[in-house]
Amino acid sequence: MTVKEIMDQAKDKMGKSRDVYQRDMQALRAGRANPQLLDRITVDYYGEPTPINQVAGISSPEARLLLITPWEPKMIPEIEKAIHKSDLGINPMNDGKVIRLVFPPTNEERRKELTKVARKGAEDTKVAVRAIRRDAIEQFKKLKKSSEITEDDERKAEDDIQKLTDKAIKEIDEVYAAKEKEIMEI
Repeated sequence: MTVKEIMDQAKDKMGKSRDVYQRDMQALRAGRANPQLLDRITVDYYGEPTPINQVAGISSPEARLLLITPWEPKMIPEIEKAIHKSDLGINPMNDGKVIRLVFPPTNEERRKELTKVARKGAEDTKVAVRAIRRDAIEQFKKLKKSSEITEDDERKAEDDIQKLTDKAIKEIDEVYAAKEKEIMEI
């Protein structure tokens, strides 16, 4: 494996780690209705587990309300069942045509709890990024030991992987800061 391949692989893994954290933060309920909260919930659609957004239209007409409009009215009970099974903690209400999810305002204690969850996720993601950096550095050392690269090449590669790591950690911090700001809004 070459230095470039190792760098590309590390960059890809760091990007995936950041993307997973970002997706997790989008699913974290901050008191505001967000259609992405339903992305992970699947519905039994003719025996196949199918994401809700593929069997219904989802809109947010108000800050604390999600409106789910199934394309087939007979899907309403299935969608309700899937929402009850999920960890959303919201009770769906339907009028025979649409399902309403009303999000209660979060109190200060809950908002602080949510920021702790977001911070822990950010720290866990940073640890994963640093582990990717460590693995890449070990691979550089192996290349140096087998005389495939020079000591200068190894040092440059380590500097480059550190820059990549710093950039990934900065992006993770930005995602966390944005989520914290969203959570602490009243």
